[in-house]
Amino acid sequence: MKNIKTLLIISLLFTVNSFAQKKWTLEECVAHAIENNVSVKQIELDNKLAEIDIKDAFGNFLPNLNATASHSWNVGLNTNITTGILENQTTQFTSMGASSAVDIFKGLQNQNRFRKSKLALISSQYQHLKIEEDVALNVVNAYLQILFNKENQKVQKQQFQTDSLQLVRSEALVDAGMIPSGDLFDMKATLATDKQRIIQAEYALIVSKMSLAQLLQMEDFKDFDIADVEYEFEPTTILLETPESIFQKARFERTELKIAENNVKIAEKDVDIAKAAVLPSLTGFYSFSSRVSYAKIPDGRGGEINPQPFFDQFDLYKGHSFGVQLNIPIFNGFAAKNNIARSRVNLEKNKLTFEQTELDLERNIYTAYSDAKGAMETYLATEEMLKAREEAFRYTKERYENGMATAFDYNQSQTLLVNTQSDLLRTKYDYLFRTRILEFYFGIPIIQRN
Repeated sequence: MKNIKTLLIISLLFTVNSFAQKKWTLEECVAHAIENNVSVKQIELDNKLAEIDIKDAFGNFLPNLNATASHSWNVGLNTNITTGILENQTTQFTSMGASSAVDIFKGLQNQNRFRKSKLALISSQYQHLKIEEDVALNVVNAYLQILFNKENQKVQKQQFQTDSLQLVRSEALVDAGMIPSGDLFDMKATLATDKQRIIQAEYALIVSKMSLAQLLQMEDFKDFDIADVEYEFEPTTILLETPESIFQKARFERTELKIAENNVKIAEKDVDIAKAAVLPSLTGFYSFSSRVSYAKIPDGRGGEINPQPFFDQFDLYKGHSFGVQLNIPIFNGFAAKNNIARSRVNLEKNKLTFEQTELDLERNIYTAYSDAKGAMETYLATEEMLKAREEAFRYTKERYENGMATAFDYNQSQTLLVNTQSDLLRTKYDYLFRTRILEFYFGIPIIQRN
């Protein structure tokens, strides 16, 4: 029994430890962020409201049906609703009825409201997609930032190890009299600088992890980490396209344009609805009513006759009313006219918004294209610079070990090398993100999700 408990405890600890050390992939991060994002949840509720609005609009085509019932007591001198005679007594009456009405013609308001509600649902769905895209884009950016900080941390640690070995060689060179002993202080200062860079790199990594964890709506992010993925620089085919071709495709793909275009259609329906308010409307109606009295009726000879049975009275006093009602608007204080003018102004505003959205999209695509192309050229130039820095450092290192260069020369060359290594990492991940944005405009999903 004791062994079983021990095995259970070990198994539990292993499970907890495995969960704490989970490495999140980019796909998992995007899916988790979209599932838990507050804005996404809010727009999902807006979708439900839009679906309810469609049901409301559809209900306008259906006839309404209402039922009424009342029971009253009359005390004192009252008119008997059955005999029409004033009587000083306590009586009871039950009345009931039902009514129904249906719009026969209402200037196509109901049809346009129904079409508008369907367009509103489409807009809400587009808004949902747009928010998901924005969340995914932010997650990708934060994810790549963590990868950059991880690689940069490795570079700084490797440089510290290299400088530590160089300090040992410098001590040997000092003992051999090949370099002055003062150079050791410069080497120790270099190691101190390396430690400082490692601390800065570690801090930057922690902050980037925290930023991504917050995007994922995580409460406990102390143990949060992502999977170690190596992204190599690869020229993308998207740069073989022209900005014009990317824009032409984006006009049919981008969600923000679909939202703006759909809002124009909604505004057009508002104009149609406002115009219908000045047209005559025709309504059909039907009503049914009946009543029952519990009072005794005088027989004319000083006696009273008991009231008829409930259902007999209900059948005897029932009545029907039906017909059509025509309503012709003549003057309503300019309300209808002003609503038409207001809806037309709103339509023009939405048209301008659509045009501005199209212009913004074109500008963003040209900017994204320039950024991606510039990032690629910067990476290639930095790569060439790194090769030159490596050769320069190798040459300076040999001269330093032979006593032909000072520690200052050595440290200066090394600093330039480390900075170029960091620049190469930064430009690589900047290129990766910029090309993702450009591909996104071209219709390629930010991240493939099931």
